[in-house]
Amino acid sequence: MEIKDIIRKKRDGEVLKEEEITFLMDQYMKDNMKDYQMAAFLMAAFLKGLNEEETYALTKVMLSSGQRLDLTEMEFPKIGKHSTGGVGDKVSIVLGPLVAAAGPVVPMIAGRGLGHTGGTIDKLESIPGFNTGLSITEFRNILWEVGVAITAQTDSIAPLDKRLYSLRDATSTVESPGLIVSSIMSKKLSEGLNGLVLDIKTGGGAFLKTAAEAEALAETMVKIGNAFGVKTIAVLTDMDEPLGKAVGNSLEIRECINMLKGRAEPDLEEVVLYLGGWMLYIAEEMLEESEEMGTFLLKTASIDEGILQQKIAKLRGLIDSGEAFKKFVEMIEAQGGQQEVVINPGLLPVASNILPIEAKGDGYIQRVDAEKIGTASMLLGAGRQSMQDSIDHAAGIILNRKSGSEVKKGDIVAVLHYNNDRYIEKAKELVLEAFEIGETPPEKRKMIKRVIL
Repeated sequence: MEIKDIIRKKRDGEVLKEEEITFLMDQYMKDNMKDYQMAAFLMAAFLKGLNEEETYALTKVMLSSGQRLDLTEMEFPKIGKHSTGGVGDKVSIVLGPLVAAAGPVVPMIAGRGLGHTGGTIDKLESIPGFNTGLSITEFRNILWEVGVAITAQTDSIAPLDKRLYSLRDATSTVESPGLIVSSIMSKKLSEGLNGLVLDIKTGGGAFLKTAAEAEALAETMVKIGNAFGVKTIAVLTDMDEPLGKAVGNSLEIRECINMLKGRAEPDLEEVVLYLGGWMLYIAEEMLEESEEMGTFLLKTASIDEGILQQKIAKLRGLIDSGEAFKKFVEMIEAQGGQQEVVINPGLLPVASNILPIEAKGDGYIQRVDAEKIGTASMLLGAGRQSMQDSIDHAAGIILNRKSGSEVKKGDIVAVLHYNNDRYIEKAKELVLEAFEIGETPPEKRKMIKRVIL
C-alpha cells in the first residue's frame, strides 16, 4: 500500500478498507507520514465523509494506539458520560460525583474549551491545586478509593487522537462527523466502561446547530459504542441558551457547588438528573454480571419510564441528603484540590472588574443567544481561540435573567467579570445582542429533545 494512493481514494470519494485506514494511521504514528499528507487525508475525509465502517475502523486504530484502562477488579459497573460541548455546560462536574454517590464507578477523561464552548478541564483547574494531569495509575487509584475521577487526556490514552486533533484544529477539519465520532469514542472506550451516556447538544450554542445533524451523529456514536461492547445511549439536549446562569470557569464551579448544596438552576438540574438517571438505569437495570469476572451483559433491551423516574428520584435524594456534595469534596481532595473552596467559594479566582449589562427595553426575554454569550465570555478571557492560548479562570459572565423572564428597560440582565478590558466593548455589544426581548412570554424551553438507544 502507498500513502498517496489511500489519500487519493478518499479524495475521490471511495470507501477505504479497514486495513488501509490502519496502515495510514500506523505510518503516521511511526513518523513515516508527513503532517501535510495527513492534513490532505483529513481534508478529504472532511469533504467526502467517512461511512460507519470507516468510522469504526478509525476508532479502533485510535483506541489501540494507546492504553485501555482495565477496571475489571472493581465490583460495580463502570459508567461514563460525554458531552459534545456547549456554553455553561458544567454537567460533568456535578454528574460524576452525583452518580458515584449512588454506587457506580464513574471514570471521566475530559477536554479543554475551544472557541465559544467551555471545557471541563479548564473549569476544574480554577480550583487551586486540582490535578487534571493524572497518570493512569493515579486515575485508577482514585477511582478505586473515591469512585469518580476527572482527568485530561494523557499521552498514553489514544495518543493518535491527540496528534490528529491538533492537526484538525490547524486545518479547520474539526467538524467532520466521522472524525468527531472516532475522536470522542476512542477516548471514552479507553476508560474501561461497561456503559456510556452521551449528551449530544443541539442549537445555537452547539457545534451541531440542527436536530438532524445531532441525531445523525448520535446514532453513529451509539452504534460504535455498542459495537465495542459498551452499552451506549445518547440524549439530545438543548443548547440554544447557556446552561445555568454562569459562563466561565471559576464562576461555573461556584454554580456546581450551589447545585450540590441543593440550589440548582432549573435547566441545569433537569439535564443533570436526566442524564444521571440513564447512567443509573444502565448500571442497575440493563447490565448483569456474566460468568466471566468483571464483564457485564445486557439484561434487557426494553425501557421502563417508571424505573427511569425512580433513578432520577434517587439522585435527587442524594443531593438532598448531602451525599453527592460529600462525594464531590472527596474527589477534590483526592485530586489535590483545595477542598476549602466548597465551604468558601471566595477562594476561587475572582475578577478585578465587573460590568453590569442593562436590558434595552421592556418585555419578555425570548432567548439568550448561547453562541454570542460564549463568544463574549471568550473575549473576556474565559476561553481560547486556539489550543495554545492561555485562559483567565476568573473571567466570565453571570446571567441574571434568562428566557421567560419579564424585564424593564434598565434592569440588569447580566454581569461581565473581567481582568483585561481589551475586548470589553465588543463583549458588551455581544451580550446586549444576545438578549432578545419581545412583547409576549415565549414557550418554555424543552431541555430534553430525544433519546437514542
